[in-house]
Amino acid sequence: MQVIFHIGAHCTGHDRLVRSLLKNRDMLADYGVVVPGPGRYRKVLSEALKRLRGAPASQESEDLLIETVVETDAADRVILSNESFICMAPKVLDDGKIYGRIEKSAWLRNAFPSARTEFALSLRNFATFLPALYEKIGGDFTEANAFLRGIDPVELSWVDVVAGLRAANPDCPILVWCDEDTPLLWSEIMREIAGLDGTAKIEGANDMARRLMSQEGNRRMRRYLDRKPPRTENTRRRVLAAFLSKYAEDAEIEQEILLPGWTEDLIEDLTRNYDEDLEEIAAMPGVKVLTP
Repeated sequence: MQVIFHIGAHCTGHDRLVRSLLKNRDMLADYGVVVPGPGRYRKVLSEALKRLRGAPASQESEDLLIETVVETDAADRVILSNESFICMAPKVLDDGKIYGRIEKSAWLRNAFPSARTEFALSLRNFATFLPALYEKIGGDFTEANAFLRGIDPVELSWVDVVAGLRAANPDCPILVWCDEDTPLLWSEIMREIAGLDGTAKIEGANDMARRLMSQEGNRRMRRYLDRKPPRTENTRRRVLAAFLSKYAEDAEIEQEILLPGWTEDLIEDLTRNYDEDLEEIAAMPGVKVLTP
């Protein structure tokens, strides 16, 4: 059995992935892919992790956990998603770095020691990730420095996170994509996580693009796709990009920088670092980076 852990990151709309995949529950079942509802496993798995504290589960414990999490005996691939698998949002910057406890990802793998484990992770430019995280945990604008805990945001690196994930789980494939690219990559992300080839038809392939567009844009795009179904992923992406360019609502695509004291120069530095991080991550062995 394969177990895919979608571990976040926070503020990258991770629950939307579960909702889109669940639209395909019956079809996925035909391929032996199971997407349990989060309520079925998050508490149970959390309790198991606390009990095991990183030690491999016994065969009996693993069998019991699988029986609790999975609704069928015919599961070949199980997808589990939780942005707080590694830590809760207020602890993301603990230890003076981003996801400093990424090594706890091995606890997840050891909960299912007989399974072939994979990890999936969405990244986001720190220029918007940190303000979004600040807002998520209910930060007060006057306490931005306390929120950053003295960390220089320029020193933060997604390379450290992915390298730490790889070091803790050297035999586990890792799938990475950018949150900024999800409207165009959504169908590919869903297929990759579900282990499907590019020919599999899926529902919800345009969910992320549609949420960014006006009602008029959605109506026009639906009519266009009904008349001219795209034959390839590249064609579909070009269609989505064209409609997003014309009908995306500013409130949905504009990500205001909320942390006081941040300058345009800092934002440019963070964006440049993000691009460099992605190049380095793409070169890591065992890591697959999805790009439009």
